[in-house]
Amino acid sequence: MANDSLLNTPVVWVNKYLQAKLSGLGFSTIPFFPTSPSTIDSLTQTFAAGENGGIMATYDRMFKMSRSSFPHIKCEQLLYYFYATAENSITNMVQVTEAVHRLLNRGDESAIEVNDWCSNRKINVGTGQQQNLLDNIFYFHDFKVYQLEETRDIIDFGTARTYGGNKIIIDFDYHQTPGVLLEDTDGNEDTVTYSDWKPEKLSTKEII
Repeated sequence: MANDSLLNTPVVWVNKYLQAKLSGLGFSTIPFFPTSPSTIDSLTQTFAAGENGGIMATYDRMFKMSRSSFPHIKCEQLLYYFYATAENSITNMVQVTEAVHRLLNRGDESAIEVNDWCSNRKINVGTGQQQNLLDNIFYFHDFKVYQLEETRDIIDFGTARTYGGNKIIIDFDYHQTPGVLLEDTDGNEDTVTYSDWKPEKLSTKEII
């Protein structure tokens, strides 16, 4: 798959980084799900136990309004809801929350570590049998971690079998690698931005 694929987003790389680092707490790969109509109850039943320690996360990507006139530095937020369903859910949730805080709440120091981690890896968005590998095409500048509301508001899940939860917002700045040609898996070069745009020069106007 080409590196300029629309599946190659900064969110994919941040999620993979967190998955890798959180596995150091003794969990297997913690599943991350984008926000969807799926009920929390069905997720908590599916991942109620197992090697992931009953830990799961959903996330939502949010674009921030840039306060700068420079268009190529992007500002985004990731809203994470972490859930724990195992018997030791409180301990697990404290560990996960503190780990995310220590990893990604150190500004440009966190960005340097994330950039280094990404530069040594490819992400497979395909299957084990048919791999689609992506290179990182993003350079992160800064990370912040914070919360805006009490975390108690996410514990009221109705019938959801959830014993612990926390809401975390990750704020980050980055730019997409400009004017760089990367080789895709077929050996072809792909532009990763629209910086090579040129005006169309058609002999006749196209009817649409």
